Amino acid sequence: MTAPPKSATVLVVEDETSIASAVAARLRSEGYRAEVAHDGPSGVARCEALEPDLVVLDLMLPGFDGLEVCRRIQQRRPVPVLMLTAKDSETDKIVGLGVGADDYVTKPFSARELVARVGAILRRVERGGAEPPARIAIGALDIDRESRRVQRDGHEIHLTPTEFDLLAALAARPERVFTRQELLSEVWGVSGRNR
Repeated sequence: MTAPPKSATVLVVEDETSIASAVAARLRSEGYRAEVAHDGPSGVARCEALEPDLVVLDLMLPGFDGLEVCRRIQQRRPVPVLMLTAKDSETDKIVGLGVGADDYVTKPFSARELVARVGAILRRVERGGAEPPARIAIGALDIDRESRRVQRDGHEIHLTPTEFDLLAALAARPERVFTRQELLSEVWGVSGRNR
C-alpha cells in the first residue's frame, strides 16, 4: 500500500468518543494527521478551519446529521468524504453518495479497511488533477482538471470528487469503452477482484 502524503489531514466526525479516538489513532499510526469533531456543527466548523484532505463522517450525529454536514462542507469546497455509519440499507447509501460522499463503510468495520479506503480516495484525488490534458471541452461542457471545476454553457456544475474523477476519466477518452474493472481502477483506485 502506498504511504499517504505526510501533509494529508483527515477530519473524523464521529459522536462516539471511543470510535472517534480509535479511528484517529489508527490514521495517525499510518502517517496521517487526524483531527476529531463530535457533532454536526463542530464538524462543519472544524472542516472550515482545517481544510482537511478528507473527512471520515458518521451519518448519525447530534446537532444535525452527517448528510447535512456533508452538504454544508461540500458547498464551501469539494472535499472527499468517507461515510461511516451503522446504517447499511441501500437507500441510506444512495442518499449518502448523493449528497457528496465518495465511499461508505458500515459499522462494525475493520480499521485496516477504513485506512485502505482513505488511502485509495486520497490517491485518486491526487491523481485526478495531475493528468493531461488540463482542459477538456465536449459540446457545451468545459472540464478544467487543474482547478477540478466543470461548467456547462458557462454555468458551474458542482460535482463531488468522485463524480469529477469519473467524468474527467470518461471525457479524456470519449472514443474508448471502459470495463467496470478499468473504471474501478482508474477512478476508485481499486485493483484486482475487490468488490
